[in-house]
Amino acid sequence: MSSRLLALVLVVLAGCATLTQDSLDTRFGPADPTRHDSPRLAAAGEVSYRREVKPILDRRCVVCHGCYDAPCQLKLGSWEGIARGSSQAQVYDSARLRAAEPTRLGVDAERASQWRRKGFDAVLNERLPSPGNQLAASVLYRALALKRDHPLPAQAVLGDEFDFSLDRRQSCPRLADYDDHARKKPLSGMPYGLPGLEARELDLITRWLQAGAPDDPVPPLPAAVARQVADWERFLNADSAKARLMGRYLYEHWFLGQLMFEGDAQRHVLRIVRSATPPGQPIEQIATRRPYDDPGVPRVYYRLQSDRETLLAKTYMPYLLSPARLARLRGWFLDADYRVDALPSYEIEQASNPFVTFAAIPPESRYRFMLDDAGFFVMNFIKGPVCRGQTALDVIEDRFWVFFIDPRIDTDDAAAQALQRQGQSLHLPAAEGSNARLLAWRQMAESEERLLAAKSAAIDVVAAGQGGARKLDLSLIWNGDGRNPNAALTVFRHFDSASVVQGLVGSEPKTAWVIGYPLLERIYYLLVTGYDVYGNLAHQLSSRLYMDFMRMEGETNFLLLLPKAARDPLRDHWYRGASDEAKRYVNGSAGRVETETAIAYRTADPQRELYQLLRGRLAPVLDRRFELDRHLDQERDRSLRQALVALGALRGASLSWWPETAVLRVDAPGREPKYFSLLRDTGHANVSTLLREAKALLPGENRLTVVPGFIGAYPNAILRASAAELPALAEAIAALKSEADYRALADRFVIRRTDPGFWAASDALHDAYQRWSPAEAALFDYSRLENR
Repeated sequence: MSSRLLALVLVVLAGCATLTQDSLDTRFGPADPTRHDSPRLAAAGEVSYRREVKPILDRRCVVCHGCYDAPCQLKLGSWEGIARGSSQAQVYDSARLRAAEPTRLGVDAERASQWRRKGFDAVLNERLPSPGNQLAASVLYRALALKRDHPLPAQAVLGDEFDFSLDRRQSCPRLADYDDHARKKPLSGMPYGLPGLEARELDLITRWLQAGAPDDPVPPLPAAVARQVADWERFLNADSAKARLMGRYLYEHWFLGQLMFEGDAQRHVLRIVRSATPPGQPIEQIATRRPYDDPGVPRVYYRLQSDRETLLAKTYMPYLLSPARLARLRGWFLDADYRVDALPSYEIEQASNPFVTFAAIPPESRYRFMLDDAGFFVMNFIKGPVCRGQTALDVIEDRFWVFFIDPRIDTDDAAAQALQRQGQSLHLPAAEGSNARLLAWRQMAESEERLLAAKSAAIDVVAAGQGGARKLDLSLIWNGDGRNPNAALTVFRHFDSASVVQGLVGSEPKTAWVIGYPLLERIYYLLVTGYDVYGNLAHQLSSRLYMDFMRMEGETNFLLLLPKAARDPLRDHWYRGASDEAKRYVNGSAGRVETETAIAYRTADPQRELYQLLRGRLAPVLDRRFELDRHLDQERDRSLRQALVALGALRGASLSWWPETAVLRVDAPGREPKYFSLLRDTGHANVSTLLREAKALLPGENRLTVVPGFIGAYPNAILRASAAELPALAEAIAALKSEADYRALADRFVIRRTDPGFWAASDALHDAYQRWSPAEAALFDYSRLENR
């Protein structure tokens, strides 16, 4: 083809793209943005969205298109999300200088036409509802059809035309652009970078779209559930000042969770919202940027609203409401002896500081409430919108254990009271709002230094009191009251995501945190209540920097249980290569405790000995479900156990080539497959160097944690092997020295995203997760699935 002819062809193609844009009305008829403001209910004989279509979308599409990080903000986990459509705007934008307007599904707009005014584009047909238009004018259908017409290339590892990086440039074609998009990127059909839908699955969705994407009637809550909703709303909205303050406190701590009732076999999911209307009337949700922002109404009511979105492992935080919990809440917040003379304001300086807002509520009541389900509140740190991407998570180690100070100690003595007083003068990042100033960082650092100084001085004074009023010993550690497994948690970082589980999982970690009430509440208001994912650069940066202080304080509390002579050397080991300024905050000059531990150590390794002592103290309540011996038969699985232990013993630089989070399926003839999580613990010299994590890596200290079941919401790799093949897998991992080595390993063991059997393996994986933990299982997210 001559260059002149080629130029002519390009001009014609460009003109076609322009004509497509200009002639949409001619081609499809005028747009009606209100078409899907409310769903048409399916007629008899039509495809059912909830029974037939939604299960397909959930397991094939929502595994990438869910939550804040859904590509193009296209959330496919509910009919309302599909009707909302897609957006060119990114939620996660660490460079924005001004806060963006929130676009939370189910909160910031109610109808599709309102989302159009906010810049969202339809993926369902909003043109004339002719049979042809229902498909040709639906971006959703055209994306699925594009994959059907242009399936994945027949190769194990996809080429550079596929971009799976977390911060890749979004491609969000509108209807006007789709002809041009399909010509230029024929391999971009959905599911992106994964096998296409089966013919049966695509046919069901096609027939549903041809019918106009109808929904099914929403069944009413069962009578027993509706009665419990009424009972809880009555409790949350009583008229006394104590009850109103309690309602506000509970709302600010539950607003991200999925609430369910004990005994509800169907596990109906509810969320708590602020409403302008009282119980018994339709909910009029109050939409504010943060849960403590001024609601703009004379009286707020706390209501329980059904949540019909698909449950996602990355955001699912179940919280059980029961008669026993209700009794405990009543005891802590209503029967406790205190007065509320006036309800607090919603002014941001006060509302962003829980020590001021809820000063009237006894600290022990607040702390016991949070300890009662401590895993849930730490999960809020991990699964809330704050925890996305390397920059958000490079402030924590790859695995560490978490313990809590006993509430009888942490809220009663003089040291605790000093912390309470200092807490009321804290300047948290959220006090700056979503358009924060970078210079406010110094003010926050100064308030943290004052708190640490007061805390260390009070600890020394109390410990030096008559008869040694408070000793630094194991009695400081909450034992779960002999029944609560939340007394010990394990946090995993997976580079750009994280997980938290109950129990002391894995070998002894490099670091541990000990958390008391002031620290627990501050982290919660930093990362959950006060964090705005739509905030500007300064807001996000100050939140990340302030979290450094929180980590250091938790680590310092752990160090205080060790001999004085061991504290500085261990701190220096944790902070190799870190600045002296950083070390000041870890039992350094910013708040040094001189009191000696009262624990009588007997070995030359007090950290390991302390871990053993803590494990013994908490033995009655430890969650042991992630221990191999709990799931393997002593006789039948002896060789399997040996092979898994060998995998868990792997150390060193070879693991740098291993995925952060891998799920291993082990098959055995005549038995259900067993699933294990293989989690890389990346070695760090320190985790206090912002944006320079690569320079702090210590590959020689990499480790592998191997546990039964499922940890991690974003699997990077799915493997399959027989028990007999596991020694070869361990040998191959230990020998990794290059990407070529990993590719050879993957050729044998990994079910890649290009595998024709990928969806069958994915379905089996999700089914196994449901069997493993019915109360916690939800859909995994495949947006971090590797292409190697």
